[in-house]
Amino acid sequence: MAPALSRSWLRAALLIAVVALAYANTLRAPFLFDDAGAVVNNPTIRSLTSLAVLHPPADGSTTTGRPVVNLSYALNYTVSGEAVWSYHAANLAIHALAALALLGLVRRTLLLPLLRPVYGPHASSLAFFTALLWALPPLQTESVTCIAQRTESLCGLFYLLTLYAFVRFAPCHVLSDKAPAPLPEVRHAFSDIRASLLPGAWHAISDKNPGRSRRGWAVASVAACVAGMGTKEVMVTAPLVVLLYDRTFVAGSFAAACRRRRPYYAALAASWGLLLGLQVQTGGGRGAAAGFGRGVSSWHYLLTQCEALLHYLRLALWPHPLVLDYGTTVVHSVTDVWWQGSLILLLLAGTAWALVRKPVVGFIGAWFFLILAPSSSIVPLVTQTIAEHRLYLPLAALTLAAVAAAHLRFPCPAPWIAGGLAVALAAGTVARNRDYRDAINIWSSSVAAYPSSARAQNNLGQALQEAGHAAEADARFARAVALDSSYAAARYNWGVALLAGNRLPAAMAQLEAAVQLAPDHADAQFNLGNALVRAQRLAEALPHFERALQLRPAADVHFNLGLTLAELKRDAAAETHLRAALQLDPTLAEAYYQLGRLAERGGRGDQALTPYADTLRYAPEHTGAHQRLALLLAQREDFPAAAGHCRALIRIHPFDADAHANLGNVLLLQGQSAAAIASYEEALRLRPDDRRIRESLRLARESRP
Repeated sequence: MAPALSRSWLRAALLIAVVALAYANTLRAPFLFDDAGAVVNNPTIRSLTSLAVLHPPADGSTTTGRPVVNLSYALNYTVSGEAVWSYHAANLAIHALAALALLGLVRRTLLLPLLRPVYGPHASSLAFFTALLWALPPLQTESVTCIAQRTESLCGLFYLLTLYAFVRFAPCHVLSDKAPAPLPEVRHAFSDIRASLLPGAWHAISDKNPGRSRRGWAVASVAACVAGMGTKEVMVTAPLVVLLYDRTFVAGSFAAACRRRRPYYAALAASWGLLLGLQVQTGGGRGAAAGFGRGVSSWHYLLTQCEALLHYLRLALWPHPLVLDYGTTVVHSVTDVWWQGSLILLLLAGTAWALVRKPVVGFIGAWFFLILAPSSSIVPLVTQTIAEHRLYLPLAALTLAAVAAAHLRFPCPAPWIAGGLAVALAAGTVARNRDYRDAINIWSSSVAAYPSSARAQNNLGQALQEAGHAAEADARFARAVALDSSYAAARYNWGVALLAGNRLPAAMAQLEAAVQLAPDHADAQFNLGNALVRAQRLAEALPHFERALQLRPAADVHFNLGLTLAELKRDAAAETHLRAALQLDPTLAEAYYQLGRLAERGGRGDQALTPYADTLRYAPEHTGAHQRLALLLAQREDFPAAAGHCRALIRIHPFDADAHANLGNVLLLQGQSAAAIASYEEALRLRPDDRRIRESLRLARESRP
């Protein structure tokens, strides 16, 4: 193996190893936050053989309108179900591959004639440190450790592969008009992944069939672009960035780029058709999460991004503190962000100037702003107006600029500086990933860093509630509502927590507020109905159950509505909903039991036997079903079967005096006086003052032969 090729292998292996070590402590991190919608509650990933996998739910989750990432979750589900390890392993692999793609892209770019005189001799080491310093910052943890943010890292991978494949396709036969011919070794650089995996074979193919090889890379570039369009909307700018790259480093002008590669750019532009189709399919947005007309104006969102962009730049320089969720903060006045907006306009103007006068510097600035543009301009992402994961790929431009500038200023010490910085960043990433070990930790860190986020307060409250810390959860929910009184989700979660704590009036107040703020919140309607039932306001609960049923026709809604109708003595309607619940969930034991009770109440005791038996089929220790069957069977003089249910009750509740007494009654009716006496004596031992049991015992003793 040639020394240069050997070093390429070592760099690639070292890059993967360091990234893997930095994220090794994330493989057991639980599902958090958006992971519920992306994986846990996503029915379309349950089967790879169903076309539903390419039609993710249009519920505003991170998979809405993104079939490629949904397919990746389906592959994980096939491997490990809801066990988190395979999802985290896939996220880590995607991030490592993206780092390798960046390494290859930067190395080949620095070897192009425009940059080779300055950076060529050190292209491999500069590319390695760029990829390393981009992959390791704690700022990247949200995109890698959060399973739902695979949309960001996977889109980043496809974005980089689109550019990398273009570099392999274009410079081999067309260079800048002003650039000298490339040296032979530029053409035969092997730092890229494919050449590293198949060095001999691929080198031979490239030499023997250069035209075929170039066409293959063109196809690969377009394919990566298409896949990216199906992964995240950020990919919309990829064809523009490729064209800008071509103009800056290869063709020398936009006209030359388009003239020489017209079919290629037509194919890249055609990939927008997929993105457009997905947008039409989802109604021009992602449910209530993103798009126009979602309650946040484009102008206010743009003002918010003035603050966000400078915040991102600060985090790129000093990634602390990090916040998982900044909530839905929106800036409403220019005066609130006048200096941030002025600075952003200055940076944009500088980028535009550099594109004309200093194309390489301008390209780096354009890379940063263009990739951020879809999420940080005028299209409101109302559920997250600021998000650190959006800096995943734009950070590459900043990292490359820093590495290139450091090389010019400190050519000899630069590797040592970069190596030390990489160690520090890796340590910070390991430490940050510890916050993801459970929901309480990650949300506590978010609240500590950004206490004004109502959603972070709410999510911490949920985590505390699930862990059994009711008092602390109550304080967090109260704080979330105080920060944003119109936050329906916080009011709903608080109401559910209060309901669980039997604080009925307070629970109803919060649930009523949630329903008023979000009338289409199915669970809020459902739980308000439950609260009203517990308050014995049955008639008032009915419309809330009925509305919940319209919004979410699920088994539990049918069941609770049926139960309420039964309490109101509307037995026919109650039976209809109980049977509907069983159609949706045939294992719902309590629904069978309630059907039995309705049959008994209607004087159809014989028809109650089957639903009671079905109850025990799915809930063998259902005491109510055992009790009713024991009574009904005894009435039909099937005493052995009745005795069996009484014994089952005693096995379940050995200290239940009534169960022992009823067994005594059945045994006595069978003529088994001695056994009946033993049962009565045990019942009397458990409840000595019960006169009925004492009388039954006397009769049993008198009936002895």
